[in-house]
Amino acid sequence: MIPTDGKQPGTTGGSESDRRSRTADLIDRDASVLWHPFTQQSVWLADEPIVVDHAEGMYFTDTDGNRYLDGVSSLWVNVHGHRRPEINAAIVEQLGRLDHTTFLGLTHEPGIVLAERLLASAPAGLDRVFYAGDGASAVEAALKIAYQAHAQNGQIRPFYAHVAEGYHGDTLGAVSVGGIDLFHQTYRSVMLRTHQVSSPGVLADPRQSRTQRAGEVLTELRALFLEHHETISALVIEPMVQAAGGMLTHDESFVRGARALCDEFGIYLIADEVATGIGRTGRMWACEHAGITPDLLTCGKGITAGYLPLSAVLATEDLYRAFLGTPASARTFFHGHSYTANPLAAAAAIANLDLMAAEGSVARAHEVGELMGRLLEPLADYDGVREVRRIGTMTGIEVESVGDRTGFAVCQAARSRGVWVRPLGDVVVLMPPLAIADDEVELLTGTVSDAIRTVVQ
Repeated sequence: MIPTDGKQPGTTGGSESDRRSRTADLIDRDASVLWHPFTQQSVWLADEPIVVDHAEGMYFTDTDGNRYLDGVSSLWVNVHGHRRPEINAAIVEQLGRLDHTTFLGLTHEPGIVLAERLLASAPAGLDRVFYAGDGASAVEAALKIAYQAHAQNGQIRPFYAHVAEGYHGDTLGAVSVGGIDLFHQTYRSVMLRTHQVSSPGVLADPRQSRTQRAGEVLTELRALFLEHHETISALVIEPMVQAAGGMLTHDESFVRGARALCDEFGIYLIADEVATGIGRTGRMWACEHAGITPDLLTCGKGITAGYLPLSAVLATEDLYRAFLGTPASARTFFHGHSYTANPLAAAAAIANLDLMAAEGSVARAHEVGELMGRLLEPLADYDGVREVRRIGTMTGIEVESVGDRTGFAVCQAARSRGVWVRPLGDVVVLMPPLAIADDEVELLTGTVSDAIRTVVQ
């Protein structure tokens, strides 16, 4: 927990009736002007939304004064808890020097330092950093890099390969290499051209091992490459965990095999580590579990510890050199955005990586994951639970459906007990900040376990 002087920065003072009146007013105003992401607005008010007022450590507090343990790291981005003084100070210090300037034709120290720090931690062979704004925009950049690199080497490869149940963001290129029908099917007619293979995280038979399943999918991938490799620019994977697909874990042999097949057939491997990177799997990068280096690695979410939007594509030197030439050669990567390498976001990211190094956050993530695994073991034998899946802190508990929105009902039950988690369908997701204390892990897992037993009987 973070030390506090007992004073909270929010506006939750006043009588209980005053607080409730303010909350109701804010919710009404929200409903009249806003459109929330991944939210069916027709049930927004009926679901009794929370209005967050302030946060500290592992908790956030609503405008009614209720405090909640942040069990999903504010959508998988928070690393050290809310309002860490070290990151706050780094942003304020940077604000006193430079708020923002374009990265097109200019550079600045925070952007340089952060790139150095990212590459120092990255799998060997990744030598260049291209900044983007969020996870989807990093994936978009990686897709374009792969295509253009092939084109500039004399090969036109308009297709991409990807994995069923994958998720890589919500812009059209990222959606094209996604594989979740609920999210993506509507847009198929306007997407890039792709080939999809089965998910290594979805077992063909409950008795099948994940190693066997990985072998089956690699066989499928080899057959695809044999027939179509000359037209495929890249294979896009989420190494070790397909996060938004329902925390679908797979064996490291799939990642190694994918790397080997891409090498054999001359196809670039894009490892999307927006969700799995920055320590979430108990390693700094999920690719480390398999001991491979992708051609392109995308990262985001936890890169700034949840403070500001920033993402990046890490690339090999060979890929980078495919873009070098005279200005007239048109080999430039014509891609970017106004806020590329924003100095405030870069300063937050540097402070985040400094804290991770000082506090051993990656090792702590492994410890937290192991503790979560032990505490959730009893659920494996509960009839209302289909499967508990976990690698590092990334945990999904798939519950039996007992009606409409069962996963949501479990999360609402946990909310009533002071713990905030979110579902992916009927998979209840737990992904706490890496710095969470043991007693808070016990609170998280115990509360969610109780909520499951209450809802799924």
